[in-house]
Amino acid sequence: MPMRMGLIDRRPDWTSERFRAHWRDHHGPLAARLPGLRHYVQNHVVDRQQRGIRFARGPEQLDGLSQLAFDDDQAMRDALASEHGERLIADENHFIGRLRIVTVEPHEVIAPPPPGTALKRMSLLRRRPDVSPDVFAREWRQVHGPLVRRLAGVLGYRQNLVTGRQAPKGVPVDHAGLPIDGIVELWFADTAAIDAAFASPEGEETMAHAATFIGEITTYLVEPVTVV
Repeated sequence: MPMRMGLIDRRPDWTSERFRAHWRDHHGPLAARLPGLRHYVQNHVVDRQQRGIRFARGPEQLDGLSQLAFDDDQAMRDALASEHGERLIADENHFIGRLRIVTVEPHEVIAPPPPGTALKRMSLLRRRPDVSPDVFAREWRQVHGPLVRRLAGVLGYRQNLVTGRQAPKGVPVDHAGLPIDGIVELWFADTAAIDAAFASPEGEETMAHAATFIGEITTYLVEPVTVV
């Protein structure tokens, strides 16, 4: 099932509170009416600190990340071309300052906990310039995933490998146009659990491996809102 993730910056003349309220209370119900939409989660950014890890952070200062899933690519295109899709785009232009899209291939390492029962952290990954896309994918899936699985306190873990990019939305670009290779979803009980997990010997080993293939990790704490 293809997943589209939106990287969202609010309009500069909107406060965070106004942006979050509009996205949740107005835009969400609009999106829920898209034909064929199977899954839609809004991830509202509430914290941009690089918690738990000592790693180079990228320049992104997002206000939200969206996740939408359809049965297939054609269903996705049909939905966005529909009357509801056109209304959705008009509303995006009203409250979003910058919107970029990545298509991702999700891989669930640890099933996430029930909604509302844990703290969620999302991270943007950029591979090292000397690492190819194939090597990045192999190291992330085959080596790094099992290392993260060992960390005490991890309640859920999903890897989203980027397979397509649009910057802005609707304009396909290559890696240079949107240099993000993966998006991580991690769930913990609280921020203390994040700190403890990465401060452990297993956490140190995990981050040492990350340094062999990842150039930047940009982390956010988010409040998920499940719309569909």
